[in-house]
Amino acid sequence: MQNRRDFLKTSALAAAGVALVGCAGGPQRFNVLKGDGKLHLKYFPYELQLRHTFTVASYSRTTTPDVQVEIEYEGVTGYGEASMPPYLGQSVATVSAFLEKVDLEQFTDPFQLEDILAYVDSLSPGDSAAKAAVDIALHDLVGKLIGQPWYKLWGLDAQKAPSTTFTIGIDTPDVVREKTLEAVGKFNILKVKVGLDTDEEMIRTIREVTRVPLAVDANQGWKDRSKALDEIFWLKEQGVVMVEQPMAKERIDDNAWLTEHSPLPIFADESIQRLADVPSVKGVYSGINIKLMKCTGMREGWKMAQLARALGLKVMVGCMTETSCAVSAAAQLSPYVDFADLDGNLLIANDRFDGVKVVAGKLSLPDRPGIGVLPNF
Repeated sequence: MQNRRDFLKTSALAAAGVALVGCAGGPQRFNVLKGDGKLHLKYFPYELQLRHTFTVASYSRTTTPDVQVEIEYEGVTGYGEASMPPYLGQSVATVSAFLEKVDLEQFTDPFQLEDILAYVDSLSPGDSAAKAAVDIALHDLVGKLIGQPWYKLWGLDAQKAPSTTFTIGIDTPDVVREKTLEAVGKFNILKVKVGLDTDEEMIRTIREVTRVPLAVDANQGWKDRSKALDEIFWLKEQGVVMVEQPMAKERIDDNAWLTEHSPLPIFADESIQRLADVPSVKGVYSGINIKLMKCTGMREGWKMAQLARALGLKVMVGCMTETSCAVSAAAQLSPYVDFADLDGNLLIANDRFDGVKVVAGKLSLPDRPGIGVLPNF
């Protein structure tokens, strides 16, 4: 009798030796080339080039440092990545130093996700983006070996994937107008960065162009809770449907007061990192924003989503500026969430992958195994 691992491998790879088949939109089988039966990790830096200068309440940037990761097993390769915006406090150097410590060749069974990723997590107390890169690549690999996308393995229906927001960063009225015009007709909801004294000007400028629903993200930029509440009531009148991280994460009582009195749901972003943080959010925020680069990847992100639901919290899945690799990985969770902010791949000019798409404003998950990406290189 076959054990579970052998059954899954046999089912997925019964046609071993058959060439890669299918097209960009359909399931595929992968050749299994005889190897040494070990997991092999490699990585390299890759700087993401932003289409526009990206400005939030605390900084601006035109690039994002990134590290691309590949895990190969028996001729099949899984792809992952680490993206490091400034607030994460991580860099190409720290990611590379962490990955140098990762010894995956000690493992001969990629299906032992829990054991492998527990080992990776144990190597340091931080390094969440580096850990996420390994996690994503391993999930992609295992999904390919099984022959199914992860949203199906999690029991989710791709048709329930929501619309994604498209981000409008803080900028001059002319640039805000230009960015909004680019998004009109493509997105059903926009996300607006706020948190400075230009908030009202930003919203009014966008409303000159479109009436689609808006989400706002203050990135901890609001300082006075009473003023913030007044602004939220005004924002609701302007068609805003949710607010993300209004005040500094350390101001727990103020954020709780704001959530209690707000006419809109308030989501934690900087206030939540990993699974252990989820219970502390209840009573302070309406919901959580799960980002793979913060929580160490898909394994923990899925657990966070389930725990949040059990605690009566709303769930949002977000991203950094990333290639379609990490965004498609996060998108596997999207049929389970209330809001999705998965536009990071659309904000860069040098994507390396074909993956999740936005069709009529809604996320369209590819029916491909693993995280569903195809390399463009």
